[in-house]
Amino acid sequence: MPLTITFLQSALLLWSTIAQWGFSVPLRRGPDCPGYSASNVKKTDSGITADLTLAGSECNIYGQDLHELKFLAEYQTDSRLHVMIYDKAEQVYQVPDFVVPRPGGSSSAGGSLLEVSVEEDPFSFMIKRKSNGEVLFTTEGSEIIFETQYLRLRTSLPDSPILYGLGEHTDSLQLPTSNYIRTFWARDAGGVPAGENLYGNHPVYYEYRPKSDTTHGVLLLNSDGMDIKINNDDGQYLEYNVLGGIIDLYFLAGPGPYDVAREYSEISLKPAMMPYWGFGFHQCRFGYKSVDEVAAVVANYSAAGIPLETMWTDIDYMDQYKVFTLGERFPLKDMRSLVNDLHDNDQHYIVMVDPAVAYQNYDAFNRGKDADIFIKNSDGSIYKGRVWPGVTAFPDWFHENTQGYWDSEFESFFSPSSGVDIDALWIDMNEPSNFCVWPCASPEAEDEGTDIVEVKARKMSRQSDQDYPKRGLRGRNLINPSYKIKNAFGLLSNKTAKTDIIHQGGWAEYDTHNLYGTMMSRTSRNSLLKRRPDKRPMVITRSTFVGAGSYVGHWLGDNISAWDQYQTSIRHLLQFVSFFQIPMVGADVCGFLGNTTETLCARWTMLGAFYPFYRNHNVDGAISQEAYRWKSVTDAAKKAIDARYRLLDYIYTAMHKQTVDGTPMLAPMWFNYPTDSATHAIELQYFYGPALLVSPVTEPEATSVTLYLPDDIFYDFWSLKQVRGTGGAVTLKNIDFTSIPVYIRGGSIIPARVKSANTTTALRSEDFELLIAPGKDGKANGALYLDDGESLHPSGTSEIQFSYDGKTIEMNGTFGYKTRVGVKSITILGSDAAKQFELNEGLDGSWSRDVSQLKQISV
Repeated sequence: MPLTITFLQSALLLWSTIAQWGFSVPLRRGPDCPGYSASNVKKTDSGITADLTLAGSECNIYGQDLHELKFLAEYQTDSRLHVMIYDKAEQVYQVPDFVVPRPGGSSSAGGSLLEVSVEEDPFSFMIKRKSNGEVLFTTEGSEIIFETQYLRLRTSLPDSPILYGLGEHTDSLQLPTSNYIRTFWARDAGGVPAGENLYGNHPVYYEYRPKSDTTHGVLLLNSDGMDIKINNDDGQYLEYNVLGGIIDLYFLAGPGPYDVAREYSEISLKPAMMPYWGFGFHQCRFGYKSVDEVAAVVANYSAAGIPLETMWTDIDYMDQYKVFTLGERFPLKDMRSLVNDLHDNDQHYIVMVDPAVAYQNYDAFNRGKDADIFIKNSDGSIYKGRVWPGVTAFPDWFHENTQGYWDSEFESFFSPSSGVDIDALWIDMNEPSNFCVWPCASPEAEDEGTDIVEVKARKMSRQSDQDYPKRGLRGRNLINPSYKIKNAFGLLSNKTAKTDIIHQGGWAEYDTHNLYGTMMSRTSRNSLLKRRPDKRPMVITRSTFVGAGSYVGHWLGDNISAWDQYQTSIRHLLQFVSFFQIPMVGADVCGFLGNTTETLCARWTMLGAFYPFYRNHNVDGAISQEAYRWKSVTDAAKKAIDARYRLLDYIYTAMHKQTVDGTPMLAPMWFNYPTDSATHAIELQYFYGPALLVSPVTEPEATSVTLYLPDDIFYDFWSLKQVRGTGGAVTLKNIDFTSIPVYIRGGSIIPARVKSANTTTALRSEDFELLIAPGKDGKANGALYLDDGESLHPSGTSEIQFSYDGKTIEMNGTFGYKTRVGVKSITILGSDAAKQFELNEGLDGSWSRDVSQLKQISV
């Protein structure tokens, strides 16, 4: 019969087409959305509670308005305020506290740095800084919308606000303030493009207020898909547009940027401490075709004289990419020989494990099926996707049997006695990634796919067969909600797990999609701990959420071998370390996708030495890029690793501090110089640890760089010469491709090993020297943390402080770690040439020495 298209059908088709590209129908405002009225408002010294009632007719713009809500504001500490708006029946989904444990604490209004107030009709709430009355967050003038599948919450901002965070993204470090949308929906984002949603989700922002010289932070703890919009078309504002869940906000008072980071770490949990050897140099590639090729790479590094701490193997080692298997060219006997050789030389070995298990008749799948741990369709059948091995099943990390299943697979496959004795773990594809294009009706087909615009018109919904508190309302459209976030893949379920899946316990994938990677990470860390209960696990993962840093580190995904992505890696790195409390982070050095060049690889090898996580990695089919492939890259690697290893205890100390109190081990320049407006947008220079300012050459083929030095004293790390910063630009020339500009900030003491070594094990036998860089007042301070480098709970640790007052060098602290090495010498930097003095003091107790009484051994 002839196709008849009505005006309404045409409009719906146009709307669906627009939605495919991530744009939403303009949000109606004003009388159409009535907002709420507050009643039964109760104010106590610990906070405020109120009942909220819909203030008029339902607008039902992207779902059905909820009529009755609850408001809660609680002063948890002197610097943290918690605000919740949730449904009266508490059926709406909330992030499970076993995934992100809620911080406790009870404080008082009188003791808080913040103040919360509410207006009753129309309802709004406001957060102020008590010291100056500055409004940090206010919903006044904008109706709160709380529907079954849509939340909207807007706060006014000052003109031209200075904002950071809201990641994972590769946009500018200082966020745009006009027509900006940041989308939160985990996806396999090859090429890590700017302007799109990437692998992880961290809906926290930091805002600096120049007038008061204060910084505060705001976290929306919600794992549903969302768009956060920053715009100035109706006054300057930030607006949350969320597909579900509740309004669960944490306000962090600061007042300094480091304070906010430390306060955020109380919510995200403190980061996991990584093993000492994890800071060594790592090598990997997707495309090593046999265990012999892997062994040859190890041998080639040795022959080239480049220290290699850890060798990695991508999915090539598997039998047709099936997890927990070995391929024909990676026989167990030879794999065990490779690992034994590495261990005999104090080196390490890591492999990848993906979440997707091949839907085939083999042990890992059969055991998973018997344990009933795979996610399922509504009819009870195992949900099928398509990943590297073909048709796959996906573990349900909510299932009570999954931890035991994962433990068992790790115990058998990675057994030191009968399997591949890995030292740490690498997780990929855990968004989860699915190669199958929606609707993925038959993943067995190679070219599965249906036009997304056609599919979006279908009505598909699924809900749990029973009600669970805080799991999500029944009757929702879990495939195609009316509000369309700006997901780069369009429909929520495209190229990932189907969002109407209900996990064990009643949790919908629609709500918990963004938790999948973090839950896999936690489960994997637990499995490593069960395998080696006393050893510190290292897990490097791709997809993360709030709190992931307490389990894992992160590599920045499948980047491209290109100069712009070399630059982007810096701001991408700083997000995770400085804002999100995931410090063990690095980009694939020299780039993953495409072909690198010799000069790019040399520059990136130098830069990578100043990431926390330092690994060269590239894709199958691209040219080889191991550091020994070019002379200049070999030279760069030797110089970079030498410097990194000499500084390894300095950065290890900074990592330890972040695990203890949340102080970021890396920081953007504005953290240290917030009142200097020139630092606010700088994203190509950063502090590596508390004292080293890294200012790499970033332009293609360039041998010069223009950098910014604040009004402070600095010292060139390589020459030790003093450089007086004047709050202006400095241009450096003739920087060859085996060099990187690094400065020591005045007022610092850096404990460095006297010399480097081929492995981190050998490095630990080298003595220290202290690089003393006096500040404007002639004084300097530094710290050193020592432990055995690998124990989960070290039996002995030393936390040492060094101080210099211009005449005397002192060491104090606690001294629980026994070591034979000591402080061999000190080098005092100054306006003239640096002076080195013999010291020969131990690290087992306090001491003080008058520098004038020390023997000078060089100038």
